[in-house]
This record gives sequence, C-alpha cells and structure tokens, in this order.
Amino acid sequence: MKTIAFDRHGGPEVLEPRDLPDPVPAPGEALVRVRACGINHLDLWVRTGLPGVVSEMPHVLGSDVVGEIVALGEGAAGLVVGAKTFVHPTLSCGTCEACAAGQDNLCRQYDVLGRRRNGGYAELVTVPARNCLPYPERLPWEQAAAAPLVFLTAWHMLSGRAHLRAGEDVLVIGAGSGVGSAAIQVAKQLGARVIATASGPEKLARARELGADETIDHATEDIAARARELTKRKGVEVVFEHVGGRVFEAGVAALAKNGRLVTCGATLGAKVTLDLNQLFGRHLNLLGSWMGTRDEMLAVLAMLSGGQLRPVVDSVMPLADARAAHERIESRAHFGKVVLVP
Repeated sequence: MKTIAFDRHGGPEVLEPRDLPDPVPAPGEALVRVRACGINHLDLWVRTGLPGVVSEMPHVLGSDVVGEIVALGEGAAGLVVGAKTFVHPTLSCGTCEACAAGQDNLCRQYDVLGRRRNGGYAELVTVPARNCLPYPERLPWEQAAAAPLVFLTAWHMLSGRAHLRAGEDVLVIGAGSGVGSAAIQVAKQLGARVIATASGPEKLARARELGADETIDHATEDIAARARELTKRKGVEVVFEHVGGRVFEAGVAALAKNGRLVTCGATLGAKVTLDLNQLFGRHLNLLGSWMGTRDEMLAVLAMLSGGQLRPVVDSVMPLADARAAHERIESRAHFGKVVLVP
C-alpha cells in the first residue's frame, strides 16, 4: 500500500512516500480503506519526537480516519465488510477499572491512533473493531475526517472538565486552529457567550461566522485586558486554552473569581509563571485535559449526524503532499483542519 511515513524524527522533510506491506487485521480488529485523514497538531509533535513515546517504525501518522471496512479479523463482531465507518481515534484496553467506569481516557494503556501505533496516512489501516463507529452520512469524507479528535477534545474540555454552563462567558484561544474552531461550536451548544481569539481580520470574521459573540486579535491586543473589558471587568468563567506559554498566563489573568481554565496543549511552551496570590485569592481552578471518553465521542457523533456541529475544513490535499500540509499548519496560515486524501 502507498503511505507517507518517516523513520527518523525531525521537520516536515522526514515525511516520505513509502510502499509498505498491506496490514492484516489481528483478532478483534478491522481493516479500513482510508478515504480521508485529518491532520492534528499531535501529528507534528509525534513527527518531531515526544519524550517517552516510542513509535512503530517506519511510522505512519494520522488519528482522524474515515473510510470503508474491507476485512475483519477473527472475533470482530457487529461489523459488516463494505460499510462506511467513522473511526474513534483513541485506544484503550477496554477491561481495566477506568474503562469499566466509562473513563477510558484514564486507562493506563490509553493511546491515540498514529501516536505509537501506525495511523491513517495510508491507503489502509487496522484498528480495533470497537473503534469503528457509524458513519455520519450527511458529511462528505473530507468533512467527517476533520471532526474526530478536535470535537472529542473540545467536548471533553468544556463539558467534561470545565462544566461550562449556559449563560457563562468563555474565552476560546486560537479560533483558527482545528480544536479552537470546534470549541466555539461546542460552547454555543452549551449555551455560553463566546469570546474567541485569532490573528487578523479574516480569521476573526470566520470566528464570528462560527458563532463567536466577541473576538480579540491576539496578535495586536492584550487578551486579558480585552476579555475583562468585554465582560465589564468581571472576567470570564472559563478559558479554553491549548497553546501554553504566555497565552496560558494571559488566560489565568482573564478569569473571573471562581473561574476555570482548562488546557490540553503547550504549542508555545510548557513552562509558565503562575502567581499563587491570584490562584488562591480569586479561587481559581486550573484543569488539565487529555482527549476524551468513548461515550463523549458518541455524543459528538450524534451532533455531527444531526447537524448541530459542523467540521471546519481549511483545505484538502493529496496524501503525497503531506509535507506541504504540515508546513501549512506550522506557518499558522490555516483556519480549521487540513485533510489528506489518498
């Protein structure tokens, strides 16, 4: 099969076309013909190398897979060869105490397709049969592939972790990112007033089209000061943060008393300065978030199927152009998800 793979960590230049043997589904697995695969920032981090993460080599990236089931391993029940599928992107043991309690994202074996195990930058990929979910028929392949990881992450962060409530103010950092564009929609579904940040008038306008009530240009404006101005100096109840560094610090400064900041990433830096007087004096809550649960993915899938959530596609590129796709994301020129098609 044709793939884009790498055998060493580094920049986009390590991504190379490779012909690799067709994968064979193990017991309990399905073989999926990939029709589209969304790119996430996770792909870029895995490509450059994550501390403590040993990936299968040659490594094939790609967590967000949609396609058709072409073969089933022994014991893979409940699936039909030829059916379209929306692949749940996370992996867990399914039997431990956390999994049994519906908290599979806390499973000690929890992982993401394309992180250690080879993923969807290929014509074919094997996945656990339980990860093959019903396909949202209202969406074309490219839109469906833009949905799984970012909507799962946004839903878990805002609903599962921050418990965002109707009528609250939420500050969404980075509306132009895949997860930011998803978070705006999730927050509106939860009934919140959304203040979104992005850089430049074009991205700010697109954030408003997605439902943002107010916008902040984070390239030219002080995020915290502007958020406080837009909330009549109260601050926001929730900050949706995924870049770290100085932006995390601005998010903390933007919080109202008893506010919650939830974060899932550190693109701009993993080290931050925290004023403990602010933390305890304003009764703040700082929350980490890692992916989401299978039940949350099913809830998101129902909203995608019903049209309440809409994947945002920046561009669709041939699999052979995966290097250029990574370069586009690194340049921050995109708004929404970049999707690869074989």
